[in-house]
Amino acid sequence: MYRGVADASISPMEKHEKEALYSAIQGFVGNEWNGSFLYPDPCGWTSIEGVSCDFSNGFWHVTDLTIGDLYDNSLRCSQAAEFTEHLFNLKHLKRLSFSNCFLSDQHKSIPISNWDSLANSLESLEFRSNPGLIGTIPTSFGYLKNLQSLVLLENGLKGEIPEALGNLTKLKRLVLAGNNFIGPIPTSLGRLTNLLILDTSRNFLSGALPVTIGDLSSLIKVDLSNNRLDGKLPREIGGLKSLTLLDLSHNNFSDGLPETFQEMDSLEELVLSDNPIGDYVTRIQWRNMKNLEMLDLSNMGLKGNIPNSMTEMKKLRFLSLSNNILSGIIPSKFEKISTINALYLDGNDFTGKLEFSQRFYTKLRSRFRASGNVKLCLSLELTSTSHVPEGVKQCEQESTVDSKESDSNLKNEDLSQNSHHIIASLGHSGHVVSHFTFCYVARIILMSLPWIVFL
Repeated sequence: MYRGVADASISPMEKHEKEALYSAIQGFVGNEWNGSFLYPDPCGWTSIEGVSCDFSNGFWHVTDLTIGDLYDNSLRCSQAAEFTEHLFNLKHLKRLSFSNCFLSDQHKSIPISNWDSLANSLESLEFRSNPGLIGTIPTSFGYLKNLQSLVLLENGLKGEIPEALGNLTKLKRLVLAGNNFIGPIPTSLGRLTNLLILDTSRNFLSGALPVTIGDLSSLIKVDLSNNRLDGKLPREIGGLKSLTLLDLSHNNFSDGLPETFQEMDSLEELVLSDNPIGDYVTRIQWRNMKNLEMLDLSNMGLKGNIPNSMTEMKKLRFLSLSNNILSGIIPSKFEKISTINALYLDGNDFTGKLEFSQRFYTKLRSRFRASGNVKLCLSLELTSTSHVPEGVKQCEQESTVDSKESDSNLKNEDLSQNSHHIIASLGHSGHVVSHFTFCYVARIILMSLPWIVFL
């Protein structure tokens, strides 16, 4: 067994594969690199950072190639880094990654051809943080039939997302965030039924969300935020039964929320903020979303009262309804949600008195906001304590009652003082006979005088 391991450690790579690897690396890091320090080859006792191999059929084969300053001691790209055709001669590649390689002053494009040569092997393809990587997504990516992960994150790529990506039916992760993509989300993505993660955030995508998204029943996380998507959200979105995160914020979706939202009962985070939805929150039975922990519905033009079902989400930690047109009374039942630690209700038309306890305000502190509701007020007994919400006035009714009580006290004091003066002028002690008693007795005596005279 020892001899077998030893033989494997010094076994050679096929000559053409070794030459292809060296030439591909030199294209990125420069011709100064020649691998002369390696013994006996790139997969032997000394290896190249970012290169991994598998041993089969008596030879080492390159399976992983990571180019760029991603890890310590990784191969770093030169200012003249470029793709060479030798890259596509590594027929056993499973994972290929380029990170922090093409800087903003370098203008390089992804090769548009030869990807079919890696169709049988490549499972993961990543381009991360390459601002100088421009151009479009090659349609030839559609040949990578075994690809499970495609990550094009924070590059300078542009153009439309090609329909050909719908051919990658084994894909589990598709991340296209932080580029300059335009146009619609292709309907062909509905064929990616094994997809777990879909992230097209921070682009310039437009158009409606395709109804085929409802076919992606395996999805766990969807982030389409910070684009220009518009139109009505399709009711088919309720078919995403396994979804735990849905972020559609900062788009132009309108025409209300489909009631099928409540069917996504696995959701833990739902962020719809900054869309002109303009709907009534009562359309959704929020209690059905029993796993929801974070709900952001701010700045959506929502109308109506807060439904009781919204106070029955047992795992809710964060709720924002800021900057809408919501009205009515704020339900005090929010306090009964033991997990809640952030509640933002500012910038609406709520009325009445806040009925939360001092303990609730102390728990949430600055994570409770209700300012900007001009008809909302706070109890007097809370305004004199710490951790009260800023921007909420004292209830006027209590102020009026306090004023009346003060006026009544002043009048009683004046009346008491006057009675003492009158009694004193008549030679009576104020602590023996009150002013009222004296006047009453005097009146009886005066009324009796005619009868005394007559008799």
